[in-house]
Amino acid sequence: MQPQNPTVNLNMILDQVAKDKGIDRKRLVETLQEMMQQAALKHFGMERHIEATFNPEKGTVDLAQALQIVPEVTDPYNQISLDEAHQKGIEAEAGDEILIQIYYLDEDAEAARQQDERYGDILKLKTYRRGFGRIAAQTAKQVLLQRVRDAERELVYNEYKDRKGEIVTGISRRFERGNIIVDLGRAEAVLPVREQVPRESYRAGDRVQAFVLDVLRESKGPQIILSRASVSLLTKLFEMEVPEIAEGIVVIEAAAREPGGRAKIAVASRDHDVDPVGACVGMKGSRVQAVVQELRGEKIDIVPWDDDAARFVCSALQPAEVSRVVIDEANHAMEIIVPDDQLSLAIGRRGQNVRLAAQLTGWKLDINSESRVKEMREFANRSLGALPGMTDQLIELLYSHGFRQAKDILDANPEVLVQLEGVTPEAAAAWQVAAEPQSVLDAE
Repeated sequence: MQPQNPTVNLNMILDQVAKDKGIDRKRLVETLQEMMQQAALKHFGMERHIEATFNPEKGTVDLAQALQIVPEVTDPYNQISLDEAHQKGIEAEAGDEILIQIYYLDEDAEAARQQDERYGDILKLKTYRRGFGRIAAQTAKQVLLQRVRDAERELVYNEYKDRKGEIVTGISRRFERGNIIVDLGRAEAVLPVREQVPRESYRAGDRVQAFVLDVLRESKGPQIILSRASVSLLTKLFEMEVPEIAEGIVVIEAAAREPGGRAKIAVASRDHDVDPVGACVGMKGSRVQAVVQELRGEKIDIVPWDDDAARFVCSALQPAEVSRVVIDEANHAMEIIVPDDQLSLAIGRRGQNVRLAAQLTGWKLDINSESRVKEMREFANRSLGALPGMTDQLIELLYSHGFRQAKDILDANPEVLVQLEGVTPEAAAAWQVAAEPQSVLDAE
C-alpha cells in the first residue's frame, strides 16, 4: 500500500499570507470556499447542490451535498423521498433540507467507505471521490497564489494612485521596444519613448528620477507611467529645491519647456519682501543649478510674472531687450520690435526663445527688428498710399490693424474694412478695385 499524503493544514498558510501580504484573512477564506465549491461542482457534477465551508479546527474545506426531503423525487441528485429517508434512519419531514458531508480527504477514507455503504445509492459519489483530494489541494494553492497576486497588485495601485503628479526615483532595469522599465522598489514603472528626453540615455542600473504621469488599473496589474519630458517635472523639481515654493510664498504662475534644450518659468511672490526670481536662483545659483543638473544641463530662464501682458512678454523674451510692443487684442497676438542687434537673441536658436516665450505667456508673438519694421512701414506707405483717397491717418489706421500692403486690402472681407473708423463702403470698394494692379506692382 502506498503511503498517504498528509493533509495540509490551511490555517497556517492563511495566517502567513494574511500577515506577509496584508490581505484580509476573511477575504482569503471566502475566496477559498467559493473556488473549492466550483471545483467540486466540476468534479462531482454541476447539477448537484454542493456547499463548501472552511473548517478552522481542521484547517480544511468541508464539502456537503444538500438534499431536500420530498414526497416524490423529481431531481434524483438533490432530492430524497420521505420514505427512503426514514428507511435510512434520517429523521426528517417533507420540505426539510439535510446536508450530508462529502468525504474526499485521504484521512477520511474509512468514513467515506462507511458513508458509501449506507448512503451510496442516494449520494452516488463513490466513483467520484477518488482524485478530488489532489484537485482540492491544487485549487487551494491556485486560490492563494491568485489572491496574493491580486492583493499585491491592489496594494501597489492603492500606493501609487495617490502619487500621481509626484516625483519618484527608481533604477532602470531593462528596455522593451525603446521603453525603459524602472524598478521603484515595490513596483515597476514604464518610461515610454514619448516621455523620454532625446538627449538622455540610460543603462541598466542607472538612477532614474521622473514625474508620475499616470497610474492605470490594468488586468495584468497597475501600470505606472513616468515622464522625463513633462513640464510638470520641471515645476516639481523647483518645489523640491525652493522652500518658498513649497511653503506657497513663491508661486510658479507658468512654465514652458523644450525637453533637453531650454525651459522658462514665470514666478510671483505673495510676500513683498521676498524676491521670487532670487528665491528660485538661490545663493550663487545653487537652487537653479540643482534643477539644471537633474535635467542634465537643460538651460532654465526664470522670469518675473506680471499681470500686464506686454511687460510679461518682455520678461519672457529675456535675455533679449525689447524696444516696443504692438498688441492685437482681437487675435491675442503681439508684434515685438527689438533692436537690430537683439533680433537673433530674441528669436533664439531655431526659434526656441520666441517659441518658449509664446508658450509661457499664451500670446502669439511676431518679432521684427527696428530696421525691418522701418522697411515694412515704408513699403506700407508706398503700397497703401497708392490707393485712391488714402490719407496718412487712414494708412496709420490700416497699418495698426495688420494691413501692410495693397494685397492685404485685396484679400480682406469688405465687411471687415467698413468696420474701421472712417472707412465707407464706397472707399473700401474703390480700394479693392485698385489693390489688384497695385499688388502686381508691389510684387515687381
